[in-house]
Amino acid sequence: MTRLFSADNFDSGASGPLYLQLQRHIASALAAGGLAPGDCLPAERDIAIMTGLSRVTVRKAIQELVATGQLVQRRGSGTYVAQKVERLEQALSLLTSFTEDMARRGRDVVSQWISRRIDSPAPEEVMALGLGAGERVARLERVRCSDGVPLAIERATLPIALLPDPMEVETSLYAVLQTRGLRPARAVQRISATSLDARDALLLGVPMGAAGLRIERISYLSSGRVVEFTRSLYRGDAYDFAVELKLAPDEERVEQ
Repeated sequence: MTRLFSADNFDSGASGPLYLQLQRHIASALAAGGLAPGDCLPAERDIAIMTGLSRVTVRKAIQELVATGQLVQRRGSGTYVAQKVERLEQALSLLTSFTEDMARRGRDVVSQWISRRIDSPAPEEVMALGLGAGERVARLERVRCSDGVPLAIERATLPIALLPDPMEVETSLYAVLQTRGLRPARAVQRISATSLDARDALLLGVPMGAAGLRIERISYLSSGRVVEFTRSLYRGDAYDFAVELKLAPDEERVEQ
């Protein structure tokens, strides 16, 4: 680490501003493996002392690398090399839970719970779930992690009649519903691109404004009753969603 931030590496007479020299130097170390995922960088004041650069210069270089997702800053902890995330492809034709999807890939799953509670529904939840006046909901909010990497934030809302005690859900919501014969049989999903705000970016360990995928899912029982309204945010650098398309039957085609 001392060699990486040696003052000999920086020259005020060289081409390019000093913050850009430092930024490129750290980026080269990342690419070459000199800095590994999870490594903690020295504090800005220490880097400034080692390099002979001003703290303003050091801060600007660090901020540029955070903005591109190469470094991650954790409040009160420090600046770390970002974990490399393996891109995952998920088929949109299968109705599965996050736990089931990761299990099929042989990956470990951990839920970092933010909230499990009974609550009053928001207007859009009343509409989505078809609730009556005065009905309450079970609300689940958690960060879904696989192999130690946060991949998605899941915010699920269910009628309290279907999930009276949200604390029952420890890992898989669908597993709990299945024990009651309430596993969803079909769902409608809407996917849109989004930029992660400061709170969600912090939960997912990515820079504020990073690309994300917003998914709204309304799930139904075989009877047609709505069982779940879930809004999830997935890391844009970690997920690809794929769907199989088939040619329509001859009678449904329209001549172009």
